[in-house]
Amino acid sequence: MKNFALIGAAGYIAPRHLKAIKDTKNNLIAAYDKFDSVGIMDSYFPNADFFVEFERFDRHIEKLKRQRDINLDYVSICTPNYLHDAHIRMALRRDAHAICEKPLVLNPWNIDALSDIEKATQKKVYSILQLRLHESIIALKRKIENGPKDKIYDVDLTYLTSRGHWYYTSWKGDDSKSGGIASNIGVHFYDMLSWVFGDVKENRVHLHNHDRASGYLEFEKARVRWFLSIDYNVIPDEVKETGQRTYRSITVDGEEIEFSGGFTELHTKSYEDILNGNGFGLQDARQSIEIVQKIRNSEISPLTGDYHPFAKKENAKHPFRNGNTY
Repeated sequence: MKNFALIGAAGYIAPRHLKAIKDTKNNLIAAYDKFDSVGIMDSYFPNADFFVEFERFDRHIEKLKRQRDINLDYVSICTPNYLHDAHIRMALRRDAHAICEKPLVLNPWNIDALSDIEKATQKKVYSILQLRLHESIIALKRKIENGPKDKIYDVDLTYLTSRGHWYYTSWKGDDSKSGGIASNIGVHFYDMLSWVFGDVKENRVHLHNHDRASGYLEFEKARVRWFLSIDYNVIPDEVKETGQRTYRSITVDGEEIEFSGGFTELHTKSYEDILNGNGFGLQDARQSIEIVQKIRNSEISPLTGDYHPFAKKENAKHPFRNGNTY
């Protein structure tokens, strides 16, 4: 049984990590979040100590080691994107491995710095890249690997996941903290595309604003038109009629890849791989971080050549700008 700590216990994704720690028969000894809405912990580790001040959390970890000889093996990190780098560093300096949600960091050079700390501490940084463990994506990768070596596939990626006005007043609506739409809701798709289709050859951005982003990516074995949005109005009417607020589609040469289900156990599978000595490390995450960093900083290209048809949809106003008030 390994000892875990959890940073970001009140976050949306934290319950998947709590479940994974419990499912793999390990123990959570402490958790931290500056927000105290963490009653979900009762369902998994009611005896874990919880802190709303980072300094007290850090001191508690130290006291467990010095006074009770309880060592920390892993720190699971579910905090806002811009804090990942600092919390990973804390884990490694506490002589623990780090398991971090995506995006692992916001910039490629952060990976280089963390790699140096890995070497100095002899501890590992693991990234949750769960789409690589999804059966449909694994099947797609095998199909591409077994297909014609010189074939270039045409891929359309559409991901629409509605968010309300709260999004813009949270850290997620602040590009300096979230990295913007592409980093916040798209990074795991870019990782999946990189894993399946190889290295990036071209990265053009056709649209990038507060609620949507679109562009063209060319990999070794694929030409990808992509569109991401958090605007409910962009969702196709036939999807809205079913009551759904999310629409996800990936087509390869016009054939839909079905992966709407099968997500509930992927964090547990990720933890199992890590605990078995595998898992995805810093360099596995690099290309997706490079993609989103370039998207964030690229000039907008005109809608010519290959572009996603949704890129032509009418833009929505920011709910708190253009004359509206906070």
